[in-house]
Amino acid sequence: MTNDAIRLRSVTKRYSSGGTSVTALDQVSLAFPRGTFTAVMGPSGSGKSTLLQCAAGLDRPTSGSVTMGDTELTGLSETKLTLLRRERIGFVFQAFNLLPSLTAEQNVALPLRLAGRRPGKAQVREALQQVGLGDRARHRPTEMSGGQQQRVALARALITRPEALFGDEPTGALDSQTGREVLTLLRGLADRDGQTVIMVTHDPVAASYADRVVFLVDGHVDGELIGASAEDVAACMTKLEAAPC
Repeated sequence: MTNDAIRLRSVTKRYSSGGTSVTALDQVSLAFPRGTFTAVMGPSGSGKSTLLQCAAGLDRPTSGSVTMGDTELTGLSETKLTLLRRERIGFVFQAFNLLPSLTAEQNVALPLRLAGRRPGKAQVREALQQVGLGDRARHRPTEMSGGQQQRVALARALITRPEALFGDEPTGALDSQTGREVLTLLRGLADRDGQTVIMVTHDPVAASYADRVVFLVDGHVDGELIGASAEDVAACMTKLEAAPC
């Protein structure tokens, strides 16, 4: 088995808009090794979200290939792709996307129920304890802070024990202190549990929690930093258009 959780090879994604073709990704090749935490950054319109969607099997590239472990995603039927996303990929977004009528434990159990599996109470409680919310299982979203709701969303993403966890601005709706708590959890998932985490962010502080930061400009990879500080990331962002980092 390959050591890469996700690999993109020469991925290009084009969209048609108003009779014109827009290239969101252009010949992008990237590998995301197992057990690592990668942040993806770039100016608005650089292709960050498109990269995440193609890597996670939410969108199909126009050309190129996306591989998860030993599975080629781009050749899968919609049914098999849906099953793969449900069983092997976790998602956390800026919006918590919790169902307000359900308790924390019911929200966390939802992916298993949608997959036709009966979630065990111990399994759900373990997922909540993993994110520090073992005592909040019976609380509904309106009874929790934004940071607690995001941690419930994280537990929901982890309940299926996914091979890769994708975050699209997961701290974007949180204050700085709460955001740091969520980022510390993500960092711990990679360090302690060997989870592969891929996060799109615009925040240099958030990116500094990652093992590496990949920069995109106009659909191209424009360099990366390893073990960078927030200051290093911010400095690189300011000169992206001048020269690669």
